[in-house]
Amino acid sequence: MTIEAVLPAEVMSAETTTDDPIAVLFPEEEACVSGAVDKRRREYATVRQCARRALAALGMPPAPIPSGTGRDPLWPPGIVGSMTHCDGYRAAAVARAGTVHAIGIDAEPNDPLPNDVVRAVLTASERVAVRELADAEPGVSWDRLLFSAKEAVYKAWYPIMHTWLGFEDAEIGVHRSDGSFIAKLTVPGPDAAGSPPATLSGRWLAADGLLVTAVAPGGQPRWVVPDVASAVRELVGEESATFNRSGIKKPAWRNVL
Repeated sequence: MTIEAVLPAEVMSAETTTDDPIAVLFPEEEACVSGAVDKRRREYATVRQCARRALAALGMPPAPIPSGTGRDPLWPPGIVGSMTHCDGYRAAAVARAGTVHAIGIDAEPNDPLPNDVVRAVLTASERVAVRELADAEPGVSWDRLLFSAKEAVYKAWYPIMHTWLGFEDAEIGVHRSDGSFIAKLTVPGPDAAGSPPATLSGRWLAADGLLVTAVAPGGQPRWVVPDVASAVRELVGEESATFNRSGIKKPAWRNVL
């Protein structure tokens, strides 16, 4: 697995499949996990070790990356980034502010979501698309992939907006053939440079039992992003290509770091 494959050229990344038992936290980071169980501390320390490796690739010295009030990583000045962890995988991605507006990455096991979670996080049209995608390529847990894409979108959104983005607020259209996806946002951003656009394009990869997704608005991509409308129509049909809210309540399992 390499998360680099789904990131723009300006973004540096690092990943690992094992926790480092001697990974060292800065005091500011220690304060964020002072009461955490050992598993949480190891995840927290290892993913920050990945982040410091990625920062080093930008020529940056080691720096603390504590958690904000929304549990989002607080990056050094002039840096944007994102982190993710799941069982057997940790990764971080960073870039200099100005080369990209924000970064969102997410990793998930390539396993189906429970049915109640599917109903909570996917819209009706997304559930139709998932069934069609599963018929065409059953080796990918498409419901989990759309969930992961929404997580990546949220991680890119929150540092800019500092507001909640519900699962119903970003509807995902996946291109199976080229590893891309389009996220249509249904909530407005501020009319200012650097705000999230009405749509975000991203990349996904399924390998080694994992699903990884990434968005980095403003970056120069290594790929060609297809037209939004055709992406959605290809998956759910002409009549279902309009994006709508679904009224889902704020979920409790949002994965932030």
